[in-house]
Amino acid sequence: MTGSPAPAGPVVDLARLNAWPGLADVPGDGPVESLEPLRGGAQNLLFTMRRADGTELVLRRPGRHAGAEAAKPFARESRVLTALAGTPVPHPRLHASTLDAEVIGAPFSVLEKIEGFMPRGELPGAYGTDAGWRRTLAFELVAGAATLAAVDPDAIGLGDLSRTDGWLEKQITRYLRMLHGYRATDGYAEHESPLVDVVAAWLEDNRPDTWTRGIVHGDLQFANVMFRHGAPELAAIVDWEMAAVGDPLLDLAWILTAWHEDGDPPGGEPQLRPWDGMPRRAELVDHWASLTGRDVSGFRWFQVLAYFRLAALLEGSFARALDGRMDRAMGEGLHAYAGRLWAKAERETARG
Repeated sequence: MTGSPAPAGPVVDLARLNAWPGLADVPGDGPVESLEPLRGGAQNLLFTMRRADGTELVLRRPGRHAGAEAAKPFARESRVLTALAGTPVPHPRLHASTLDAEVIGAPFSVLEKIEGFMPRGELPGAYGTDAGWRRTLAFELVAGAATLAAVDPDAIGLGDLSRTDGWLEKQITRYLRMLHGYRATDGYAEHESPLVDVVAAWLEDNRPDTWTRGIVHGDLQFANVMFRHGAPELAAIVDWEMAAVGDPLLDLAWILTAWHEDGDPPGGEPQLRPWDGMPRRAELVDHWASLTGRDVSGFRWFQVLAYFRLAALLEGSFARALDGRMDRAMGEGLHAYAGRLWAKAERETARG
């Protein structure tokens, strides 16, 4: 598992950590002797936690400047990981967690250390030299989504993880409300995509009558999974803070928002390099269907919804950048990415 490098100065007090009673439930013997920062995402800080007997685990906590609201997503992730124990879904085992910020200054969890890597940028080893490995990598990611889709949330105690009344309708209204709200930011309106209301109207007009209840990871992509070094195998799905009850087709669609293939709108680079050898979206949809037994004839609606949702989140970052609450160049880059998502959504809606 990976995370952002820790900022200068201690963010975990070893003495207070070692005095925590919950350490008794964690594998290994003796005190925690070291915490080494892991690299990766920006939302949380992750460390390799090494005990006196050499046992290595992962300690995960919110960033240094996270407020009291950080406890809620940590509680959600801890609940989901606890419930997933014993299921075939690949995930890091949760050994212990606490929402008590008095222990180290923030909520934190102690997790199994997964041996593997997060695919991002230049692929290592045979993943970078063998197109067959890359093709398998893609199918493994989708197979992970299919495995999660097969889990009954009620059977593992997650039936009330999130509200599901009007789930289909709320997918449109919630994100459209967000998008319209950005118009209050100075300078945003002149950059707003003309496709916002067009795509929202298509989603409303083509909304399915029913949906299939399951667990949705909420941000399933290469940045939130780990693969083994020695074989093209999915080792774990990580970062469960956005998990909810919904239709698992949304996770498949979310994976494919970042996909690249011939005929896509211009601009942007693949998340991974090299990209050649990767299957087309249609192959991955068929693979998910074969593993789950689900009818995917209505998948296009979920794909457009995923573009719509992700674009809404990216445009929110752009609005914050315009308001001086985020780096302007980064915000403009995310706005450009949203523009490509709007173009992909328009292409999907224009299909017969």
